[in-house]
Amino acid sequence: MAFFFSPLPPLGHELSNQSSFFLTLPHCAVSLHLLFSLHLPLFSQCCSFLLFTLSLRTRVFCIAQNSRKHCCLLVSWCSVLPSWCCVQRMCSCNFQRKARHTHFYCWSSVSLLKWLKYDGSSYQDVLHAMTGQKTVPSVFINKTHIGGCDKTVQVAHKDGHLQQLLAAESESYDYDLIVIGGGSGGLACSKESASLGKKVMVLDYVVPTPKGTSWGLGGTCVNVGCIPKKLMHQTALLRTALQDARSLGWEFSEQVSHNWETMKTAVNNYIGSLNWGYRVSLRNKNVNYVNAYAEFVEPHKIKATNKRGKETFYTAARFVLATGERPRYLGIPGDKEYCITSDDLFSLPYCPGKTLVVGASYVSLECGGFLAGLGLDVTIMVRSILLRGFDQEMADRAGDYMETHGVKFLRKFVPVEELEPGTPGRLKVTAKSTETGEIIEGEYNTVLIAVGRDACTEKIGLDKAGVKVNPKNGKIPVNDEEQTNVPHIYAIGDILEGKWELTPVAIQAGRLLARRLYSGSATKCDYVNVPTTVFTPLEYGSCGLPEEKAVELYGQENLEVYHSLFWPLEFTVPNRDNNRSYAKIICHKLDNERVIGFHYLGPNAGEVTQGFGAAMKCGITKEQLDTTIGIHPTCAEIFTTMEVTKSSGGDITQAGC
Repeated sequence: MAFFFSPLPPLGHELSNQSSFFLTLPHCAVSLHLLFSLHLPLFSQCCSFLLFTLSLRTRVFCIAQNSRKHCCLLVSWCSVLPSWCCVQRMCSCNFQRKARHTHFYCWSSVSLLKWLKYDGSSYQDVLHAMTGQKTVPSVFINKTHIGGCDKTVQVAHKDGHLQQLLAAESESYDYDLIVIGGGSGGLACSKESASLGKKVMVLDYVVPTPKGTSWGLGGTCVNVGCIPKKLMHQTALLRTALQDARSLGWEFSEQVSHNWETMKTAVNNYIGSLNWGYRVSLRNKNVNYVNAYAEFVEPHKIKATNKRGKETFYTAARFVLATGERPRYLGIPGDKEYCITSDDLFSLPYCPGKTLVVGASYVSLECGGFLAGLGLDVTIMVRSILLRGFDQEMADRAGDYMETHGVKFLRKFVPVEELEPGTPGRLKVTAKSTETGEIIEGEYNTVLIAVGRDACTEKIGLDKAGVKVNPKNGKIPVNDEEQTNVPHIYAIGDILEGKWELTPVAIQAGRLLARRLYSGSATKCDYVNVPTTVFTPLEYGSCGLPEEKAVELYGQENLEVYHSLFWPLEFTVPNRDNNRSYAKIICHKLDNERVIGFHYLGPNAGEVTQGFGAAMKCGITKEQLDTTIGIHPTCAEIFTTMEVTKSSGGDITQAGC
């Protein structure tokens, strides 16, 4: 087994391309003794090592801060006859002189290279940027940052992962990286890793729904999520546009109708082209794509089972879990037999007709919204609140808009008993009030379940790999580098505990993870101030904190909320939805009125929110918004003219554009 101490590279040279292990020595005899005692038993197993020693006079290595320089004695492995090597530590302070006769012994092949002088403060900045750690020692094993002394002891003795890390470099694997899951995040990570010269495999397999629905490469977003949802949302908006068109001079006498089959076929043909494009992209990047279900059998070994039941085994130095989520069912008799989920809706071979949507998630409101926009009879059954986790004022306004545009809401009800066939072509649903116990019945052509999603982590053998999972929701806890409790296994996307379940987040996390692993990058995915949009009939875009969370974190007295209703110019001539659009920003008084929450309800919410998301990442304040010249006439300009605060109680209605 090889146990490496490797020298810091010249500035600008990626650390990840260096040898397996380096340690910045601490200004503490106890820590030195602890670390050396920890590792010396392993030295006897070494076949080669690189030792990095310093004069230790700069703060980057926790020594005297009165100098910006330090000397490096580099000892490197070379192919000369083996000999006993003794390297004496160079000492420059009283504390170090006490240990100046400390020696490292190892059966190794070494040769003295040269003395080099580098700017210690620059290394300090590099190490801090890479790890976020200012203290020493800073321990890396096989290019993976472990942490300080306590963390190293934990990894070595308590968690038992040190031997795995040390063995990773010397063992031979089939792949450098295996990505389990072919969604947006997994594809981004795999392609980026392959472009950095690594041998990569992607394993992806879609377990068919109870209705038999399955799809191609690309994951939820492409096949049964963002893409078909947005296209069908756009289809519904066109119906409203046709109605507006008459007000602006368009004349057409024939009756306009919608054909579900035509829309479904067009949408799925486009999705099919994306599926093919992803496969071509993987092939061009030399990523091996295998359509098989992956399951761990050992920490570094997985079993891949294809649709014919054939099993093949693969090994890898590292793994990335990107398995995503699938819709949750109600858990009552008949739910899987009679109901559909969003996994089935977008390829449904017939028009859903009168539809009951069960749930109050963004999936529920988006699907119920566009179905109603197509002219269907839609009822949404809500157990408690709309859009849990989002700003509740915005959620209620979005729901109110839907209700005034034909969507019926059954609030405080849940389905009970067994779902069963009703009159021909219909399903009978029995529901119970969560407040009064009242029982109601209804019949629907289609029942769409949208009560949440579960992480696809239960049946992939994570217990055999030692990966910890939250037993309540199947989510995987990770550190700020998407690393699980098993150092060589990472996770990205919807399966992460406490992170955003958004496609762009998974893509960003996947790319940045690959760069940290294989190109020496230190950039981590930023899960703060992530912009997002819910594509309800009147779209809702947000970035930052909901008002409720802002109050919880900062206190109502430290916040100022600016808000306004507005009337988009496009709505004025058709004379519809006057002052139904709404905008607000939440500002932190004690931080120069920095904007910590952005909320917009109106047309083209995604396009509006994206730019403000970038501004919030730069720390935009209310004053900066006020001094920004708006583009007229647009909806987004409302954020440059807002003057009324909630605390003032002033009128926020707008007379016109």
